[in-house]
Amino acid sequence: MKIVQEVSLISIGSFEESSDWAIIRSEIRDAIALIVHPTGTSSFTINPKKHGNGVKPIKEACMIALRDRFGWRLEAPINYATKSPGKVDATKVIDNYFFALEWETGNISSSHRAVNKMVLGLIRGVFLGAALVLPSRKLYPYLTDRIGNYEELEPYFDVWRSVQLQEGFLAIFVIEHDQLDSNVPTLTKGTDGRALV
Repeated sequence: MKIVQEVSLISIGSFEESSDWAIIRSEIRDAIALIVHPTGTSSFTINPKKHGNGVKPIKEACMIALRDRFGWRLEAPINYATKSPGKVDATKVIDNYFFALEWETGNISSSHRAVNKMVLGLIRGVFLGAALVLPSRKLYPYLTDRIGNYEELEPYFDVWRSVQLQEGFLAIFVIEHDQLDSNVPTLTKGTDGRALV
């Protein structure tokens, strides 16, 4: 799997230049690069069947890599000052703060909720930083119908950039397949993410 774009959506303060971000960014990049299909290959090839591939096995492969190789915590409940907006896909603790990672598996409304959850964590001072992983428009047609993607979310970036923060960091990683091949099996919802790492 490859990253085709990285965007610093919010960067207030010095976190983006910190060694903490350098380590976290490297771990996220490495976890994404470790995702391969079919099993036993060194790249990510997707069957170009329209809406024929599930997203959850791809996400699960990244989460397993983050947990097993880099010590991230998965599905962590985050304690906000008010009602919690739900668990975060993956977190890493840095100096008693969380760095949060969300991997989008739902529709565009779900993508908005994921960004809002992370921005709320920045506003409340719970997250030191956060990142969202989204498929590119090129990968989108081969995944579950109506999956949230970068190009649909981008028009709303100014809304999140206008949030008043003393300090905060939010990055977006846009992912894509390495190759297309109609001879490889499709990724079904039942595919074990462990097989993709």
